[in-house]
Amino acid sequence: MGTRAREIVGPDVDQIVEMLDAAYASEWLAYYQYWLGAKLIKGPMKDAVAAELTLHATEEQMHAVLVADRIIQLGGTPVLTPEGWAAKSPCAYDAPADPYVAVLLDQNIVGEQCAISTYKAIMDFCRDKDMITYNLALTILEQEVEHEEDLQSLREDLDLLVERGNR
Repeated sequence: MGTRAREIVGPDVDQIVEMLDAAYASEWLAYYQYWLGAKLIKGPMKDAVAAELTLHATEEQMHAVLVADRIIQLGGTPVLTPEGWAAKSPCAYDAPADPYVAVLLDQNIVGEQCAISTYKAIMDFCRDKDMITYNLALTILEQEVEHEEDLQSLREDLDLLVERGNR
């Protein structure tokens, strides 16, 4: 990290790197949860939901790249192993053991809500300390909010489809 950049961030750089490491770990777990869920999904609307899960997986992977780049800029090293991701992430990894579409949607909605909380906490901490990390977190937060909305809309559509099918 450059001398002036470190000076701007100040003494909180280690805590910011810790927060980013947790977010980075969560992004990889989310990527894998989405990616595998899209492969295993079963039930009504599976094609539409699989397409959305695949898109979200790609976006979570891009978030991991952005966060890793910032960690390195701040002089840190991103979490190095999948075991480290599980240990460091504040968000749970829910294996798609039950591949039914509603279960996968519910699991991933919870994951997005955790991601939203994670990036909101980073923004709150970085406000007036590290505007680069703040803006990065804001950019990713916008996409995580969109992901939650997309998944909730699909869940509502699924509920309507199932409800009408039971009439």
